[in-house]
Amino acid sequence: MHDDSTGSMTVKSLISTESLTPSQIVDTLDKYIIGQHEAKKSVAIALRNRLRRQSVGEELRDEIMPNNIIMIGPTGVGKTEIARRLAKLSGAPFVKVEASKFTEVGYVGRDVESMIRDLTDQAVNMVRHEKSEEVREKAAALVEERLLDILLPSVPASSGEDRLSDETASGEALSMEEELNRKSREKMLERLRSGRMDERQIEMEISGDSNGGMMQIFGPLGQMEEIGGMMQDLMNGLPKKRKKRRVTIAEARKLLEQEEVQKLIDMDSVVKEAVRKVEESGIVFIDEIDKIAAPTSGSGGKGPDVSREGVQRDLLPIVEGSNVATKHGMVKTDHVLFIASGAFHVAKPSDLIPELQGRFPIRVELKSLTEDDFYRILTQPKNALIKQYKALMATEGVDLEFTDDSIREIARTAARVNESVENIGARRLHTIMTNLLEELMFNIPDKHTDGNVVIDEAVVCGKMDRLVSDRDLSSYIL
Repeated sequence: MHDDSTGSMTVKSLISTESLTPSQIVDTLDKYIIGQHEAKKSVAIALRNRLRRQSVGEELRDEIMPNNIIMIGPTGVGKTEIARRLAKLSGAPFVKVEASKFTEVGYVGRDVESMIRDLTDQAVNMVRHEKSEEVREKAAALVEERLLDILLPSVPASSGEDRLSDETASGEALSMEEELNRKSREKMLERLRSGRMDERQIEMEISGDSNGGMMQIFGPLGQMEEIGGMMQDLMNGLPKKRKKRRVTIAEARKLLEQEEVQKLIDMDSVVKEAVRKVEESGIVFIDEIDKIAAPTSGSGGKGPDVSREGVQRDLLPIVEGSNVATKHGMVKTDHVLFIASGAFHVAKPSDLIPELQGRFPIRVELKSLTEDDFYRILTQPKNALIKQYKALMATEGVDLEFTDDSIREIARTAARVNESVENIGARRLHTIMTNLLEELMFNIPDKHTDGNVVIDEAVVCGKMDRLVSDRDLSSYIL
């Protein structure tokens, strides 16, 4: 009995209690995205499975493959936002790519492997930023020392021979000078920390090109960007020219801190950890995957664009798992999570080649947004559109208020226009809000001096009725 309970405790402790459970992941996504519970549920399980896999024994860990997801639904219903919020939630390297940007090998355009190179670059930047935060306090102390050396250099120590030859005459005077210098540096350090010297200008040496610039090599093949990256690394490896500049102490502090942080970071360990992050927890979001699906024509044959199927075949080994050469080394894609999405208005998921379909076993259909969904989108999320406009107006000293009836009318208008013109989902709310508040935002602060503005149902109807009723007009403006 004792052994059973011990085994149970061991299983429970494999995953940290700080890690989010699937239901907690869905609850967090609910704060930003309205509805689409099925899609949230699928991505929450996929994210939790990452943690579960890392807690499995080594002999079986490599055998557990991620369940890639394909999200099907019209534009503006939250497909991209779900994937982006998921990556932010998990702290995983994330890259969003459009499938329509890629071309088959031999055609002009980006090759599919570039998505993994972009993901690796993203991971390196992410880890470098994390390491920078870890050493920032130490770097700040070193910066203070460098600033003190510029403002008040230390007393140079005398050589041994000088001390022996004139020990009795100058030894006491030198120690007094050193003590005076030390006290002066302490006072100067206090003034530096208090910020009283931030506007004072000093002359200092800085790198001639701190950012290094960006080198681009143009050519017909995707490998050209890799060559460009290698050339960039080669240029960065050359000694940088240093030049003298007069800057304020506040600006000098920032420049010196960047230099010190770079010296304290071990880039080899950064790259190693970044590659591990990509291989273990990287997320690639492939948007518009329906654009590379060749729809079946009426006669039963495929469409005329031969490159579409070629892109799918190039994509297949990346999704299945292969080694991709990046400027940071080889990266294995076996355990990268791929989330694809598409509207699939013309093509169907079954129009993708069977091998690629098999690599996206989880299919989730996202529903079109209703009037009630629009109302909730305007009011509930942390970044709700109405909250954004209120914050913008508050910067001008204007208290913007929306009555509940006005919000209902905006939601109703969005639903009507989406039905009659083109369904662009929640993006319709942006066009309606822009048209509704255009005059007000233009007149503030020149002509509008009232500090309180109330938008009610009558205001919304007055602005929107003519646009919505005239189909030709609404198709242009809304």
